[in-house]
Amino acid sequence: MESPLDLSAWLRLEQTPGVGNETARRLLSVFGLPEQIFAASHAALCEVVTPRLANALLAMPANFQQQIDKTLSWQEQPGNVVLTLADAAYPRSLLEIPDPPLMLYIKGRPSLLDAATVAVVGSRNATVQGIRNAEQFSEALSFAGLCISSGQAAGIDTAAHQGALRGPGSTIAVIGTGADIVYPARNRNLAHLIAEGGCIVSEYSLGTPALAPNFPRRNRIISGLAKGVLVVEAAAQSGSLITARMAAEQGREVFAIPGSIHSPLSKGCHQLIRQGAKLVESAQDILEELQLQTHFAQTLPQPAFQTGKTEPFVSILLKEIDFDPVHMDMLASRTGIDISSLTAELLTLELGGQLEALPGGYYRRLA
Repeated sequence: MESPLDLSAWLRLEQTPGVGNETARRLLSVFGLPEQIFAASHAALCEVVTPRLANALLAMPANFQQQIDKTLSWQEQPGNVVLTLADAAYPRSLLEIPDPPLMLYIKGRPSLLDAATVAVVGSRNATVQGIRNAEQFSEALSFAGLCISSGQAAGIDTAAHQGALRGPGSTIAVIGTGADIVYPARNRNLAHLIAEGGCIVSEYSLGTPALAPNFPRRNRIISGLAKGVLVVEAAAQSGSLITARMAAEQGREVFAIPGSIHSPLSKGCHQLIRQGAKLVESAQDILEELQLQTHFAQTLPQPAFQTGKTEPFVSILLKEIDFDPVHMDMLASRTGIDISSLTAELLTLELGGQLEALPGGYYRRLA
């Protein structure tokens, strides 16, 4: 970790208006460390950047002292670390990507940033089967000793983190806000578990709110930390496809789980497969493709779905029926609903246009 004086110079470079990662790296390559940039003359700076940007570099950023105090105070809390590009502990995998973050704000176990990692991403509005796939793949890979990186978003990301936390490989959440902010708020408990057993990472300064442009940008870190990216579910126009594209550009492997041709959330995965992504049906497929020498443990069987006493049967059924056909015996096993009640509810949903009855006692979702 940097000393408070060194960290102050890095923060000043990060906070200077108009200086992005690319400009910062160009300045560092010419002058060395940030304190040497700020010690340079206006004329010397103008040989690298515009006069206007040189003026900004020589002026102190607004509210800079407050940001320094806030960051130093945050870093003093147990489990909080700030790394810069010059830090020996900066993850090597990120140094390989075209646009490595200038600084990393870390909450949890920073050693995970150098662990063998697979990214698991997908839709925020995932199907029941998509959630199960994300959990099971992540749990299996975690028990194989791999860390799982994802974005702490709702849906597939949440399921990936939860599955990974069950195994020894654990998980990394790359977020699009400051490391002192939990977004979305409903993932507060999950964020707490990740900070305890895994690692939360952000390139954004403390206090940065949830801004739309920051989330696609953080995807390069999710894929950059990983040896490969697994897309579980994705619509044709999906942020997960951005992560897959970035992974390909970074030289990482891209994997996709196929789904029903009737599901909108399978179209992105099928598109990736047509473009050369590896079709996978199990976590073992990923381990073999990456040629990872690790002990593979099969995912534990999922427990049967337990019905809540007050949850309506229709709600329970719609959670269990996807666009792929499922047999009514399987529905009875998952939900615990007796066959006579189940048959009545299935008929009601079929007449309502929500389900389609198929030959052999199978049903599939229509909407």
